[in-house]
Amino acid sequence: MNFPWNESRRAFADAARWYAGMAASVGDRWEAPGLGEWTVRDLVGHTSRSLLTVEEYLARPAASVEIASAAAYYRAIRHATAGPAVAQRGRDAGAALGTDPAAAVTELVARVLPFVATKDGDELVTTIAGGMRLADYLPTRTFELAVHTADLAVALGVAPSMPPTAAAQALAVVADLAVGDGVAGPLLLLATGRTGGGFSVL
Repeated sequence: MNFPWNESRRAFADAARWYAGMAASVGDRWEAPGLGEWTVRDLVGHTSRSLLTVEEYLARPAASVEIASAAAYYRAIRHATAGPAVAQRGRDAGAALGTDPAAAVTELVARVLPFVATKDGDELVTTIAGGMRLADYLPTRTFELAVHTADLAVALGVAPSMPPTAAAQALAVVADLAVGDGVAGPLLLLATGRTGGGFSVL
């Protein structure tokens, strides 16, 4: 599934602002448990990479498109999304936020969003999965911002009320992955309360 550029840019911006607002609410809880082995600082640092990689990858233009959608990107990187290296990158990114992590996040969002606004989505970027159009890569960043800001909300004990634009795009990526992987049935059963857990969208 591919998304219109203006829709993706808006969803990314809304997700980034939600992330910055949540980071600003951390207060003195930076060393509190965040996600798994990460502290809140580590989690916020890991999430910051959703913005930093946009800058980094735009500085490395690709010669051709090798990955054609957000779902294809996630399928391509499955082997690289777990393990000690990923956890350490989160810790390193958290440390890189410095003595005032919330201010660092605010500054990052204020820098990256206007930068993305100057693009038309057809730029080719070199990602860890291969060459992609920016318009196809950006929804992966919205997905990461949505999921990890929700993680942060849970860690802080507040409702993960994400912006509708970001939520819709993140869920569309999930649906694309589920259909392509042949697990749409189990996902629908889970979402409609058939398989326990006490949750249903109905």
